[in-house]
Amino acid sequence: MSKIKDYLKVAPALNYFLRVFKKDKDGKFPTSTNLKLMHGINRISIVMFGICILVLIYRYFIRGY
Repeated sequence: MSKIKDYLKVAPALNYFLRVFKKDKDGKFPTSTNLKLMHGINRISIVMFGICILVLIYRYFIRGY
């Protein structure tokens, strides 16, 4: 049962989302061009996913699909 609880922890994922959208002022995380580009692409993906969820909710409640 504890293995299942370990798989269902969402704190690491939420920490990643917060880290992607914040600037690294302390220099805790490594910086390279590839890492910066990866985080930039992830930001775009997260924003697009949020917009798609909003569109789906709009269609479900407002348009009745």
